[in-house]
Amino acid sequence: MTFIDVMGLGQTALELGLTSSLTVLALFLSYTMLNVCDLSTDGCFTLGACVGAACAISGHPYLAIVMAMVSGVCSGFITAFLQTKMGINSLLAGIIVNTGLYSINIAVMGNTSLLNMNTTPTVYTKMKEILAGTPLAGQFRVIVSLIAVAAVIVFLCLFLKTRLGLAIRATGNNPDMVRSSSINPVFTTIIGLCISGSITALSGCLTAQAQKSVNIDIGSGMVTIALASLLIGNAFLGRRKIPLRAVGAVLGAFIFRLVYTVALRFDMPAFMLKLVSAIIVVIAIAGPYLKTRFPELKRRMTARKDGRGRNA
Repeated sequence: MTFIDVMGLGQTALELGLTSSLTVLALFLSYTMLNVCDLSTDGCFTLGACVGAACAISGHPYLAIVMAMVSGVCSGFITAFLQTKMGINSLLAGIIVNTGLYSINIAVMGNTSLLNMNTTPTVYTKMKEILAGTPLAGQFRVIVSLIAVAAVIVFLCLFLKTRLGLAIRATGNNPDMVRSSSINPVFTTIIGLCISGSITALSGCLTAQAQKSVNIDIGSGMVTIALASLLIGNAFLGRRKIPLRAVGAVLGAFIFRLVYTVALRFDMPAFMLKLVSAIIVVIAIAGPYLKTRFPELKRRMTARKDGRGRNA
């Protein structure tokens, strides 16, 4: 593998990692801060992609971003409503919303499972026109995604320091204490999931505009990818302040996509990528636990060797 090949792999992983890192940041808010495992991520991601594509095809690439985020807010609100007002378990609520969104996404796409955007102006083509003739002309995808990621990180860092943001963090840490402090955990949960849904939908919208196409399965497995990326990021920058933890989430998304890209480079069949995702998730989750258990296992092995030596 030449240096040019390595740079090409890094470029591809960076482009994919930045767009998917928005979903990781959404999960950072809902899973890490609010302590809610939102399984509607796949459907919400696809919803943002479908709404964004439909708006872009209509000639409004910038409005597509706004409408996609609004649709994500609606998805997050329904998920939160089922949890807080209907008494449905958070995991089951996410599954229900994810199932319902499949039909809604088909309807948004005009009763078809594929939208082609090859001739559609997008925020990426607009940025390409702006950068034409400059040294950064070939990096228009990275620049657009980087602007979106930076904006979301700044928003999260500022929002989580506000009174409402602190209430959301407190809800995730100890809901009972929040209730005793006259803070409504229902309200904080709804706000948190609405914001998380909007960021997830933004990720789907940008992914659709970058790929120039949308299919009904574009969000399949995104919750697994986002969770694995989040855990990988926590392994590097997990016990630090919120800005660094958010950056760690983006780093985790890049590392995950890099592994994906390398697997494809070595001609791994496409159907094996789901297995690669599962293995990465297992390693990311079990790694910290096994790391804490390693000293004990080492002591046991040493004790067994010493026992065998004495018996000999």
